[in-house]
Amino acid sequence: MTGPVHWLFGDQLGPAFLAPGDGGPHRDAPVVMIESRAVFRRRRFHRAKAHLVLSAMRHRAAELGERVTYVRADTYREGLAKAAGEGTEVTVRHPTSRAALGLVRSLAGVTVRPPAGFLVPTTDFAAWADGRGGEKLRQEAFYRWVRRTHDLLMDGDEPAGGRWNLDRDNREPPPRGGARLGEPAPYRPRESAIDEEVRRDLDRWERDGDVSFVGRDGPRLFPATRREALSALRRFVAHRLADFGPYEDAMLHDDPVMSHSLLSSSLNLGLLDPAECVAAAESAWRAGAAPLNSVEGFVRQIAGWREYVWQLYWYFGEEYRHANHLRHTGELPGWWNELDADAVTARCLSTVLAQVRDTGWTHHIPRLMVLGSHALQRGWDPAAVTDWFHRCFVDGYDWVMLPNVVGMSQYADGGRMTTKPYTSGGAYIHRMSDLCGPCAYRPDRRTGEEACPVTAGYWSFVHRHRGLLARNPRTSQAARGLERLGDLDELLRAERARGTAAP
Repeated sequence: MTGPVHWLFGDQLGPAFLAPGDGGPHRDAPVVMIESRAVFRRRRFHRAKAHLVLSAMRHRAAELGERVTYVRADTYREGLAKAAGEGTEVTVRHPTSRAALGLVRSLAGVTVRPPAGFLVPTTDFAAWADGRGGEKLRQEAFYRWVRRTHDLLMDGDEPAGGRWNLDRDNREPPPRGGARLGEPAPYRPRESAIDEEVRRDLDRWERDGDVSFVGRDGPRLFPATRREALSALRRFVAHRLADFGPYEDAMLHDDPVMSHSLLSSSLNLGLLDPAECVAAAESAWRAGAAPLNSVEGFVRQIAGWREYVWQLYWYFGEEYRHANHLRHTGELPGWWNELDADAVTARCLSTVLAQVRDTGWTHHIPRLMVLGSHALQRGWDPAAVTDWFHRCFVDGYDWVMLPNVVGMSQYADGGRMTTKPYTSGGAYIHRMSDLCGPCAYRPDRRTGEEACPVTAGYWSFVHRHRGLLARNPRTSQAARGLERLGDLDELLRAERARGTAAP
């Protein structure tokens, strides 16, 4: 092959990654795609995630036709040598992980182009962050800066509606008495022959003992092509966005999707661009098709939180991976690693773990306030928790999960990203869901046979980190609350006895 050729990674599948502008590939340049078996050998991924990624890659290769050389190899290095040959000039868009970036920079003849698929250049963020001393880079300040610089939901120099943050309108508990929110169904794709081929390959890899997966696969629930992703975006904006805001933090046992967009995997595969997603939502508001609180909540998730996490991943550096401010070192138990929801009695945790097992997805509150909170309360190693989220979620990538888990979920960075640890007792779960009613445990019980493991775990966590929490204005009241617990000793004994057993 004569150069230059352009290398597409498996999360660079949309048109932005082949655009010739901004240092991109030459127009109509040949394309190389490499399916590396070693990627799936290194980690025990959720099978639905492996299926989605491979399906998306092979669908993209089919779209590119003769323009692409698609190589199946053990490693990227081996695959590139096979596809491009020695001396060929290769370009590649900035990869989304530090490991991949290190690899491409180590290869002779490979030129790394600027990233695509995000709103803010990393150099612009670094300048913004450096101007604030590089510490306590709060998401709210960043979000407002992005809104201003990209003219998102703005009326002149002011935020649309006069307020930047409509969170207080978006924290409603689920409607009582209904098992489902009653929203129109989300877009679901139809599988193709490519999906069948991928599934046969995964079956063969497992039979051969070469690769092992966790979780269940099939049918495919998330888009694998640009066309499917655009259909999912249009359906969300037209039929589901209007009711997204009020209940975005709520949970229902029989309705895991509720009004959520299910667009995260499409964004993280590069099939959708964040700019088109927030533009579509804003257009719906300006047309009177969706209320401002729902649109602002959606825009905040993409232009605020997703963009913020991407930027912090690169700004904080590789040492952030090893942060462990709370000195948590517990091992993840087998029932957790195997997604064995049936081993769990606590209905909130069993329900959410089953959602992960069956689909590789839950929305942000089960991730943070059920799964992440449980890991935090049990004192599990944040690096292991990060790896678990990376492996077990269809939208999980290193850049996504490292800040989200180390910073937001496990407070392992000591507050560089968030102002407090995010955990709660059973009262929060009871208020924001229908999960507690039929549960064998009671959210207001700390001890005894009906003691809620979420509530007991919360107070055990507060006791363990009492000094730290007492010094934080946002958690000092919780630390003082320990003084009112006459059953604290009994609670702590029960928690020690529980160990790593499924609650």
